[in-house]
Amino acid sequence: MPGTTDARATRAPVRDAARGIARAASAAGRHLRWYVRQVMGDDAYRTYLTHERSAHPGREPMGEREFWREHYAEQDRNPGSRCC
Repeated sequence: MPGTTDARATRAPVRDAARGIARAASAAGRHLRWYVRQVMGDDAYRTYLTHERSAHPGREPMGEREFWREHYAEQDRNPGSRCC
């Protein structure tokens, strides 16, 4: 069926372009999610744990509750340029 082969060949570039757009949109969504989480501080404790394990392997890291208590106390001591 020669007509079928031609139709498939014509659709292939469109399908490949659509897949490329979908991959780019997915990557953009992941980057946006990462950025928002960093700005909001959602990953602060995880980042702290990663740092503690690599920079201070013999030291016991703070628990999450203690970390956030210290984090907010530090913000109160040094407000910097935040709105409230």
